[in-house]
Amino acid sequence: MARAGHALQKTLADSVCLSGIGVHSGEPATVVLYPAEPNTGIVFIRSDLEDGHAGISATFRAVTATELCTVVADRSGASVSTVEHLMAALAAYGIDNAVIEVDGPEMPIMDGSAAAFVEAFEQVGTVTQSSGRRVLRVLKPVRVDSGDAFGELEPWPTARFEVTIAFDTDLIGTQSIEFELSPGLFRRELSRARTFGRISDVERLWAMGFAKGSSLDNSIAIAGDRVLNPDGTRWEDEFVRHKALDAVGDIALAGYPIQGLYRSYKGGHRINVAVLKALFADPSAYEIVELDTRRETVREVGHAELGAAVAAAAYGPERS
Repeated sequence: MARAGHALQKTLADSVCLSGIGVHSGEPATVVLYPAEPNTGIVFIRSDLEDGHAGISATFRAVTATELCTVVADRSGASVSTVEHLMAALAAYGIDNAVIEVDGPEMPIMDGSAAAFVEAFEQVGTVTQSSGRRVLRVLKPVRVDSGDAFGELEPWPTARFEVTIAFDTDLIGTQSIEFELSPGLFRRELSRARTFGRISDVERLWAMGFAKGSSLDNSIAIAGDRVLNPDGTRWEDEFVRHKALDAVGDIALAGYPIQGLYRSYKGGHRINVAVLKALFADPSAYEIVELDTRRETVREVGHAELGAAVAAAAYGPERS
């Protein structure tokens, strides 16, 4: 049975503004989060463009790149990158409807985690709306393999994640985390986990004109088996916690809260999004149900149509 507090849609109680830098451009970036009407979903707007390009829907069908981060775009090619940290926080806090106004092509990276978004949500609060939530229920297993890496969704009564990473360095090695997604769990255990990378990879990206805004202020830098950040890591297993944060954000691109178990091994943005594509390619693998608070039951509403694809996703090598 669905609890009443979870069965109605939610949005922010007020708007909130956050500023930082874009991790790739190194330029200032500002995002304003606005409340939105029921059934709006999560929508990105580029405020720096003439018509705003409203309608960049935060769904897997709008994903155009997953190599360095998750990027969503509209049909014209107007895009917003590094959406996964905000999407994870929105999903964890059960925020169904919001308009995200960004003043450039990148979300601000903040400190490399989702902590600033959590603080923003708790600062302004959320409000329950009059419409019932629509939930995506996984009905049968769906799996995507890539070499020895994989991601899979299978039926489960809640939103559960089981994430394992394996790196060829003693500093990280093999790490795993399992959890049922909730606001409290996300706030305590995941929201402060930062992105990470080898300093040699960052130097290569600098030479290619990327990661200009990457620094020890917004990522964990690894050299050999050492963490270069003066304060070290926030948890010994901060690496898998961040990968799990990314997974929550990417799976939120289903466009609905998911009732199912997401499991990944050596996964990342590319595999996370590929699993969603595989799920929606098989109508028998899922159903969309609307939670009914009056009867504390669910009502099937069929296989909802998400936004049309804007371009074939450009899947490349994974990075954190």
